[in-house]
Amino acid sequence: MAGQEERARHWRYAELPDVDLLRAHYIRKAFVRHTHEHFVIAAIADGVEVFHHRGADQYAGAGTLALVNPDTPHTGRAGVPEGWRYGAVYPSPQVVAEIAAETTSIKGTPGFVRPVLDDPYAVSLVHQVLRAADEGNALAADTLLRLAVTRLLRSNGGPLPQREVRSAGARVAARAREVLELRMAEPPSLEKLAGDLGTGPFALLRAFRDTYGMPPHTWLTDARVRRARRMLDVGVSPAEAALAVGFTDQPHLNRHFSRIVGVPPGAYQRERKNVQDAWREPS
Repeated sequence: MAGQEERARHWRYAELPDVDLLRAHYIRKAFVRHTHEHFVIAAIADGVEVFHHRGADQYAGAGTLALVNPDTPHTGRAGVPEGWRYGAVYPSPQVVAEIAAETTSIKGTPGFVRPVLDDPYAVSLVHQVLRAADEGNALAADTLLRLAVTRLLRSNGGPLPQREVRSAGARVAARAREVLELRMAEPPSLEKLAGDLGTGPFALLRAFRDTYGMPPHTWLTDARVRRARRMLDVGVSPAEAALAVGFTDQPHLNRHFSRIVGVPPGAYQRERKNVQDAWREPS
């Protein structure tokens, strides 16, 4: 693998709305347990990525894709000393649903079945999407994205299971999540949260982990980074966003943001500003 320096670019192309783009080479980077609001379609060019997904480590090597559905907890790290180099597209659930409705017979909410897929051609399509976006070729970028998503849904797609809040534990977990979303900047302790919901701390911890795949404090960090991303997207400074979502300061946000998104918030926002400026340019 050429070059041993970590680098990453996380950006958007104005002509591909609701799709995030990433090109990266990571060696020592370790992504903590987190989720995405969008789909993850990561095309591995070199090396190996290991990611914990639904109770097991998954290995994605060169010529394969790492596929993660929205709101699915997972991690990420290098599986070999030289790390892994990849390109990724993150289409929103709405984008994938529209493509699925037009090109597949999937009923219900579409998603991916297997987290790792050996498909060098689909890997090539993803990298071509990124290249077209870099070159400002809107027709090619949009076409290639649709071809890639259609191919993956046809070979590895199916309806996502619907999360139903049936058990008492799941209902308590959902209520706890609502409280944490409302009180993100000043969350209660686990004991106080459990007491307010009429349960015990360990019972709440188990119910929350069973329902959302991570304990409340990990979920809260993930949710804070999500909200910070939205604030950065509309021009709020990293320092202001950090305090607004409950981090102690910008370095605190930087640390968690980089471990979840893969780039620092300042670099992330600069790429977003480029897209906003592109939309403002006269035609």
